[in-house]
Amino acid sequence: METYLETAKNVYKEAAETPNVGLCCTTTPVWQLPGLKIPKKMLEMNYGCGSTVHPRDLVNEPTILYVGVGGGMELLQFSYFSRKKNGVIGIDVVDEMLHACKSNFLDAMKQNNWFKSEFIDVRKGDALNLPIENESIDVAAQNCLFNIFKQEDLKKALKEMYRVLKPNGRLVLSDPVCEDNISDSLKNDEVLRAMCLSGAMPLKEYIKMITDVGFGTVEVRAKRPYRILDPENYDTLKNIFIESVEVCAVKDPMPDDGPCVFTGKTAIYFGTKGFYDDNKRHILNFNQPLSVCDKTANALKSLGRKDIFISESTWFYDGGGCC
Repeated sequence: METYLETAKNVYKEAAETPNVGLCCTTTPVWQLPGLKIPKKMLEMNYGCGSTVHPRDLVNEPTILYVGVGGGMELLQFSYFSRKKNGVIGIDVVDEMLHACKSNFLDAMKQNNWFKSEFIDVRKGDALNLPIENESIDVAAQNCLFNIFKQEDLKKALKEMYRVLKPNGRLVLSDPVCEDNISDSLKNDEVLRAMCLSGAMPLKEYIKMITDVGFGTVEVRAKRPYRILDPENYDTLKNIFIESVEVCAVKDPMPDDGPCVFTGKTAIYFGTKGFYDDNKRHILNFNQPLSVCDKTANALKSLGRKDIFISESTWFYDGGGCC
């Protein structure tokens, strides 16, 4: 009997041999960068639900690991920032996807005079057992891959990413999440799971799996509407709303009081003094917004002060926070 991971391999084998434009639906615009041209086939094989390419993660020509190569689009984008031999490593378990990706790089070289295929080291490998040395990667990324895994395998994949990252390295993820209840029949539909739909879990649970591995800081960078599973087309009695989320997890030491999770909350002090200091390394200058993690937001809110405003989560965080 075919396992769910074998079903996923077959889905993406077909998607490699015949691009399936509707397999995923990217919720963010494709990065437009000076001098970067993305071949049409790469765009057609963009099997992700968001973007993992963020320039602020990619300074000083980092060594980058990308798991689940797709058509190679994000590998090409990453190499734009790391133009050194084997500066970007792409891992995939599907032979046909690896072949299609390498073929697309030949087109990319014709369209981008700066790009050399040697910038990217494409390897066959399994996300559950990465062929990568310990603490050798600055930035690791996956887009709409980990959502395929059932929870025990997801834990393994996250532990592998944690293992290969250098201290203070970053894991950038893009996956569907879902707050609605997904029936067991949908969860056990192996094709839907391979399409990164029926494996969607609540965001809080998704973040907990990341922090349980050891990541001390988690940034929720974006959350957007993604798909609807409706009764007419799926085995469900009501509409199921799925969102896509972009998250960055930092391999920094775990604070004694638990991880710092940024969900886009902001604190503003508007009292009579020039600033407010909570004596925990958080200084709020008068009427100046400060991004705060949820832990700090809750601590400030518990003070009951009328001169400190705490916003709700915006699900958008772009750095500059309290921790």
